[in-house]
Amino acid sequence: MTHKQEPVTGGLDPAGDIDGPEQVRARLEETGYLVDDGLATACFLALRLHRPIFCEGDAGVGKTALASALAGALDAPLIRLQCHEGIDASQALYDWDFPRQLLHLRAAEATGVKDADRLEGELYDRRFLVSRPLLKALETQPSVLLVDEIDRADDEFEAFLLELLSEFSVTIPELGTLRAEVPPVVVLTSNRTREVHDALKRRCLYHWFDHPGFARELAIVRRRLPAVSARLAEQVTTLVQALRSQDLLKPPGVAETIDWARALDALGANEVDAELAVATLGSVLKYREDTERARGLDLAAVLAARGA
Repeated sequence: MTHKQEPVTGGLDPAGDIDGPEQVRARLEETGYLVDDGLATACFLALRLHRPIFCEGDAGVGKTALASALAGALDAPLIRLQCHEGIDASQALYDWDFPRQLLHLRAAEATGVKDADRLEGELYDRRFLVSRPLLKALETQPSVLLVDEIDRADDEFEAFLLELLSEFSVTIPELGTLRAEVPPVVVLTSNRTREVHDALKRRCLYHWFDHPGFARELAIVRRRLPAVSARLAEQVTTLVQALRSQDLLKPPGVAETIDWARALDALGANEVDAELAVATLGSVLKYREDTERARGLDLAAVLAARGA
C-alpha cells in the first residue's frame, strides 16, 4: 500500500478572532470560569502558537474545568482522554472494529468473493476504523482536546503522546498518515502524583494552578452558584480557607468549596454555623483523618474572626 499524507479537512481556527489575553479572559468569564493574568496569557499563547498548555496542581483547583471553559468559549466540542495506568495507543488513538470486519468477511465469503487483496483492502477501509480521543481530536475541527491526569500514565505512553503532539499527525499503516490542518487546542493536566518528563513539558506552555485567595475563591463560588446567598458563599469560603491552612492529607480544592456551598443550599441554609458545618464536612473533606482534624478546630471562632 502506498502511504500518503493527507490533512484532515476543516481548517477552522477557533482562535482566529481572538486578539489578546484580555479577550481570552472575557470569553472564559462568559462561561463562568474566572482567570488571572497569568492563565489568560498562557491560554492566549496556546491558541496563537498552537501549543498545548500543561496545567499542574492539586486536584480540584480548576485544571479540568479550564478545558471545558475553553471549549465553551471557542464554541468547539470537548474531546476528553482520561489517562490511567497501562493506557496504550489502541485505547487513546484508534482501533479496528473487529466484529464488523468479521461480519464483512463472512458476507464476502457468502457471496463468493475470492480476491484476497480486495478483501484485505476492504477490511482495512476507513469505515472499520474506530477513532479514539486522540484521532478524533485530529479529525474534528475545531476541537479542544483534554488529556486528563497524564501523570497517571506510564513513561511509554508519555513518549507516544509527545510524538503525536509534536506533529499533530498519526500514521495508520493500512491507511497512511493523517495530519490535522489546524491542530486542536490541547490541555494536559497533572495532579503531580509523579513528575512528568521534561521533554513533554518543554513541548507545552506551563501553568501552575494554586489554591485561590479568599476574594478570588468567593468570586468563583458566586459565579458558579448565583442562587446561593451571599452570606452562605462567604462563610463557606472562609471555612475552606481555614481548612487549607491545616496539615490535611487532601486540602479541599475550589471544586469542594462549590460542592459544600451547593450541599448547604440544598439543605435550605442561607448561612452556616459550626454545628451545620461539622455535619456536612463530608461534602468537602474525603479522608477520616482530615475530618477528625477539622472537628478539632473552633469553626465558630473561624467564622467570627472574619465577621462572616
